[in-house]
Amino acid sequence: MATFGHLYIVSAPSGAGKTSLVNSLAERLENLRISVSHTTRCKRAGESEGEDYHFISVAQFETLISEHAFLEYAEVFGNYYGTYRKELEALLSRGIDVILEIDWQGAQQVRKHFPAAIGIYILPPSRSALQQ
Repeated sequence: MATFGHLYIVSAPSGAGKTSLVNSLAERLENLRISVSHTTRCKRAGESEGEDYHFISVAQFETLISEHAFLEYAEVFGNYYGTYRKELEALLSRGIDVILEIDWQGAQQVRKHFPAAIGIYILPPSRSALQQ
């Protein structure tokens, strides 16, 4: 019988500590991977191709949209971000658990295709902590 990995969707407001939490989990759990999104934004200092994002052109991204290659995608502040379906499905089919660190809109799109995904929403300790 085939074993499939679990899909976790982690969402939180910006600044709530979601990235720190997800990275800490991935370091501690051997069978857990963080999904690496595709984006059209420019690479920032300290970021690595394939580790932080897959950096592609707008034309490449739009071609992938037309091919239905993304499980979810969004345009945010003039840049595209998306989760590549084949990469995610390959990990899950090998029994590897995957975390998607995405916004609530992306989470809704993913749930249409993976209704059994486990959603985790991280709340900041207080409104003032979030504002800081």
